[in-house]
Amino acid sequence: MAWTDLPGIGTILDLLCPPRCVFCHADVATPARRGAVACDACVARLSRDVPRCSACGEPLPGTGICLRCRLRRVAWDGLAVLAPYADDIRDVVLRAKRPAGEGVAAGLASLLVRKHRERFDGWNIDTVVPVPMHWLRRASRGTSAAHEIARGVAAGLGLPCRRSVRRTRRTRMQNELPFEERHANLQGAFRAAGRLEGSRVLLVDDVTTTGSTLAGCREVLVEAGATAVYAAVVARADRAAAIDPES
Repeated sequence: MAWTDLPGIGTILDLLCPPRCVFCHADVATPARRGAVACDACVARLSRDVPRCSACGEPLPGTGICLRCRLRRVAWDGLAVLAPYADDIRDVVLRAKRPAGEGVAAGLASLLVRKHRERFDGWNIDTVVPVPMHWLRRASRGTSAAHEIARGVAAGLGLPCRRSVRRTRRTRMQNELPFEERHANLQGAFRAAGRLEGSRVLLVDDVTTTGSTLAGCREVLVEAGATAVYAAVVARADRAAAIDPES
């Protein structure tokens, strides 16, 4: 048992250093003891979404799987989305991409786990894998939001987080390209880092639009032995919204 788990220690710490929401910095009266601290207002506004296809993430009038996914197999086995890439969530995602944005990324991970824990448990995941960033881009940014979010999701689920996919070349930013060119831009851009025989993987990214990045990573994970690859993203940039993420 850690000393912070001793009876009464949490109350004393809260009195000495009142917990604050990682998103808006408001005081939080009853913080969760695990994961990043978020106030009720931020939990509600950042987790707000429309019903989505559980396979591809497209907005639906109800729950379940969309007609297109019923007629074809999507590139992954299931997709969990926190919210659409718009308004408040867009600003928070951009904050997570900047240096010193690790706390915000941890908060987004907590929201993902809180919203989709039942789904994640049903997927019987063995390991969590972040979508990789090329080392040159990571060096210039000072952080990788996808990696920090994946770490938080793994911690929340009590699972290992493994960098099982590497980006082998620095590609053009996806948001600089037309939708129809994005898949080709990522051809041969990923490779597996080790074997994953029989593993059920949860692939984590901050934002997805066309799904080309998730599909490219899923391909190398399956080649490395993964038997199922699910995906979880903080935000999905729905094409109808005409908002493209700044990757």
